[in-house]
Amino acid sequence: MNNDTKVMDTDSKSVRHGETNAVYIVEKPPLIRDLSDEEYHALEKKLIRKMDLRLMPMVILIYIMNYLDRNAIGSARLGGLEEDLGLRGYEFQTCVSILNVGYLLMQVPSNLFLNKIGKPALYLTSCMADGTLANGIAVWGVICACSGATHSFGGLLVCRFFLGFVEAAYYPGVLATLSAWYVRKEMSLRTGIFYCGSMLSGAFAGLIAAGVVDGMDGLRGLRAWRWLFLIEGSITVLVAFAAYFVLPNFPANTLWITEQERQLAMYRLEVDAAGEADWISSEREPLFAGFKMIMTDPKNWILAVVVYGAASSISINSFFPTVVASFGRGKVETLLLTAPPYLLACIVCALVSWNADRTNERYWHTVGPLATAMVGLIIACATEGIGPRYFGAMIMLPGIYTGFNMSMVWTANTNNRPPAKRAAAVAFNNALSGVSGVYSSYLYPNNAGPRFVLAFSVNAGMALVAIIASTVLRFVLKRENKKLEQKEREEERAGQNVIGTGFRYLT
Repeated sequence: MNNDTKVMDTDSKSVRHGETNAVYIVEKPPLIRDLSDEEYHALEKKLIRKMDLRLMPMVILIYIMNYLDRNAIGSARLGGLEEDLGLRGYEFQTCVSILNVGYLLMQVPSNLFLNKIGKPALYLTSCMADGTLANGIAVWGVICACSGATHSFGGLLVCRFFLGFVEAAYYPGVLATLSAWYVRKEMSLRTGIFYCGSMLSGAFAGLIAAGVVDGMDGLRGLRAWRWLFLIEGSITVLVAFAAYFVLPNFPANTLWITEQERQLAMYRLEVDAAGEADWISSEREPLFAGFKMIMTDPKNWILAVVVYGAASSISINSFFPTVVASFGRGKVETLLLTAPPYLLACIVCALVSWNADRTNERYWHTVGPLATAMVGLIIACATEGIGPRYFGAMIMLPGIYTGFNMSMVWTANTNNRPPAKRAAAVAFNNALSGVSGVYSSYLYPNNAGPRFVLAFSVNAGMALVAIIASTVLRFVLKRENKKLEQKEREEERAGQNVIGTGFRYLT
């Protein structure tokens, strides 16, 4: 995006691109041009409400299933998986780790393709389903269910790799879809609410696993861990049926909004970008242009470090039952104790995201949760007392998840336009952060409890790296904003009659 862009006329949205000195008009589309201010804001409120009700519940539900399926292995460990498959040494950790390899390989190509075709309703559900959508077989649900039918280390390893490969499209794809409907001041809250799905899945995972382990172990000759994979995979298959008919595409090609709502949605995004249009058609979106943009943008490399540091602790989600098991409680009680930290994380993430949108601030809303996570990690590894360690867990998870969510919001906000760059940035940064999941799995062997000193020390250190990178990024973005302001003042002194302000980075 050309960051020298600025709005000159608040009614017609006249825009100047400073480097080319070209002036063009972003006029209100015909169906909203004659609306009064009251009518305009009423229509805008109606559109946002429609998207909130249609888009948000479904993406949250699917994300819950996404995380349930990928992290079922953590609860399955307590349900007899290692014993039944005869896993030895680091074989369990390898099965956890391999998912991140598939996840990493697929994310950037997936999001570039999604932005090219502009049909997230079809593409994202095709990653859940087999591509035809006719027989409703959810691919990642089937793979999850197949994990429950494995009888060897090799079989489980293959299932985990392909599960990560297929699931990789979802998270960055949803971020690209959200940013195609909501302006920057609305994105943090929606992204935070969406990301709550991962935390709700953490809470549900413990509750579901507790019920399965307690009541289904040995049912019809199957161990509890096999039932766990089968049940969670089957639920995903059912969700896949509804998703295609509910999720939107991009504003330009979604069929179930009115033409007036379409024009308003596209106009809002163009004004938010100070004159640069969002996604219009597949023909206008070069496949690899966005990737080239982020590779040559120093700001995104700093953001990549922020995201990587924030995400490095998220590998704990597959091992959180193991961490809680070190408290010495029974299997069912252990699984129940995993739920409260995730529920608190969900509440904290939503509140922080809401306040970030309310204040249009990003730095403190990212750094604050990461610092809290550091404190929780230090407490958890500095003592063997159950009370302090559980308190550390209670503040650790909200900090980890909220910090990561805000780092991805900051990525989307900073690389807001063109849409190809935004899609590439959220996919690349999230994929790069997945590298930490490849090695982090080996930091949680059974004999590392109860304090897990190495794992928690590495995670705390990476949170500190993310805080330092966030601080550097803030200074860089403030400097860029000052350059934009200085350029506007120079043009005003030159008699160019600038009205209003142009694009500014959120810091």
